[in-house]
Amino acid sequence: MNNSNNIYVAKLGKAVGLQGHLRLFIDSDFPEQFKKGAVFSTNRNLQLKILEYNASRELVKFENYEDIDSAKKLTNQELYSTIEQTKENCKLAKNEFFWFDLISCNVFENDIKLGTVKEVHRYPLNDYLEIITDIELVNKGFPKVFLIPHIFDKFILNIDIENKIIRVNNSFDILENS
Repeated sequence: MNNSNNIYVAKLGKAVGLQGHLRLFIDSDFPEQFKKGAVFSTNRNLQLKILEYNASRELVKFENYEDIDSAKKLTNQELYSTIEQTKENCKLAKNEFFWFDLISCNVFENDIKLGTVKEVHRYPLNDYLEIITDIELVNKGFPKVFLIPHIFDKFILNIDIENKIIRVNNSFDILENS
């Protein structure tokens, strides 16, 4: 199930009421993707199509699960979207990117290649890019991995997804002090 094309977006809680509604615990920056007609797969390989979603009450109801007994079977399942669906359903603002697009981007400060993005970590105050340090720098004694805060202007100058390049600022200092 966990092929890299699937993105975890929510978990289903317990059934609420008799009409097949379930609690929905969203783990995504794009709640707008949970709309009538949207289809998600689950960690048990079910395809679920949303019949209705009530954002204020955090309740969701799926096609063919329209009573409490069938809905109960979905409790605790995880919902996944695909990269394609996510790109279609989620509109990005300026300087917003999908984390899966940032992975494997090369990171440069001035003309020095600092490394490659391995992972994006989400912390309460900021997201951080986990960077695998370029081998030339590792050979000079720098740490193999370091974190750059995902803060525009202060650290991130420019992200070019097409060419997989992120230009940064003040990040060599972080590497030196890591």
